[in-house]
Amino acid sequence: MVRKHFIFKGRVQGVGFRITFYQQATRLHLTGWVRNLSNGDVEACLQGELAAIQQVIDYMHSIRYIRIEHTEVEDLDILSDETSFEMKY
Repeated sequence: MVRKHFIFKGRVQGVGFRITFYQQATRLHLTGWVRNLSNGDVEACLQGELAAIQQVIDYMHSIRYIRIEHTEVEDLDILSDETSFEMKY
């Protein structure tokens, strides 16, 4: 079990990024959240099995109408009381 914080840069707003990210994360039983930032980036935290997290990231890179140009990643401490994935506004 790991927890990772991401900042996605590129064409990531106005293209369904958050809802697609949410769907993939919940399908893979990950916890955390995703939200748009005012500068046009998208920020997310994912917690769960590393392979499942990588599956979400790989899927997001495969979508042709989303263009992730750069990703910042940071390891975080696990939140033992987190039980779901949510979209923040």
